[in-house]
Amino acid sequence: MLEKKVEQLHQNADLSKGAESVLKVNPLESEAIYIFREVVAQFEKPVLLFSGGKDSITLVRLAQKAFYPAKIPFPLLHIDTGHNFPETIAFRDKLVKELGVELIVRNVQDSIDQGKVIEEKGKYASRNSLQTTTLLDALEEFKFDAAIGGARRDEEKARAKERIFSVRDDFGQWDEKNQRPELFDHLNGKIDLGQNVRVFPISNWTELDVWSYIEKEGIEIPSIYFAHKRKTFIRDGMIWSAEDDVVYREDDEVVEERMVRFRTVGDMSCTAAVLSDAITIDKVVAEIRKSTISERGARIDDKRSEAAMEKRKQQGYF
Repeated sequence: MLEKKVEQLHQNADLSKGAESVLKVNPLESEAIYIFREVVAQFEKPVLLFSGGKDSITLVRLAQKAFYPAKIPFPLLHIDTGHNFPETIAFRDKLVKELGVELIVRNVQDSIDQGKVIEEKGKYASRNSLQTTTLLDALEEFKFDAAIGGARRDEEKARAKERIFSVRDDFGQWDEKNQRPELFDHLNGKIDLGQNVRVFPISNWTELDVWSYIEKEGIEIPSIYFAHKRKTFIRDGMIWSAEDDVVYREDDEVVEERMVRFRTVGDMSCTAAVLSDAITIDKVVAEIRKSTISERGARIDDKRSEAAMEKRKQQGYF
């Protein structure tokens, strides 16, 4: 019991020290904390969209700092497709228990069972686009007026267009041609009845910024982000996990054990791995520094068309 209390005091001291020095050392962190505080000041019922991935984990740490020593003043919402990597679900539950925050889970399978969406079949089937309906239903169910997400402008060109406070209409739709200016960091959270806002505190961060922050802060992340031996197969020049029935595999697609890691964590059915020997955070950061392709290059759902992400966002995707 004493050891646990000492450990908690050390964690509190680290958060306090980080909060005091934030303006001096990391302008990106300062901006994110400012955004979090603006959300709580301007909206009645915000929620943080949480997937168990590195970006949403970073958001949780930033929220801790923004409101320390109080607890995070809003719940976490996970739209569970049912095709998540087991490592991320286990990490999600562990983190929520440690922090003592509220977790709301809504399942894409329920939307399928209710006939609201139709599950794709075949070689490139994915539930990624189906989660939009489940997300919009959850926002309506709990009357959330601001949904905080971990999207970044460097990920994809549609996301590069989006504001930090991104207003959605009463159907959850995004109009990329009708966005509010955000001059001098002024964030306008005024919305009409039925509208809500998607908020992106790390919009100006890069993938390397996120990994460097995780390294500096000593943030725990799912093991799937580090190199490990995994049963995989090759399709279209990409490496797919073969450890679950979720991923469609042809009979002639040979399973082999490879040393891989995942740069981004979406559904198993649409997220490919990369060959890697980066078993520690410093090696991951070094690997990212040398990379010449975006992390979204391993997401097959982004390759369906030139405007795949933009179309999903227009329909209500975060």
